[in-house]
Amino acid sequence: MSYSTRLDALKQRHASLDSRIQDEDHRPRPDSVALTRLKLEKLHLKEEMEKLTTRIN
Repeated sequence: MSYSTRLDALKQRHASLDSRIQDEDHRPRPDSVALTRLKLEKLHLKEEMEKLTTRIN
């Protein structure tokens, strides 16, 4: 898998996590443990995307 293909896949997953975080956050009683887990996963994806971006450029 090329770096740009991997980066595209990570961006899609990042957007999906963002949507899931928004959904959970807007529930009447958001699950704080689930929110923390989703936000941490999103952060890890962002870090991986930044690493790949530096390799591409």
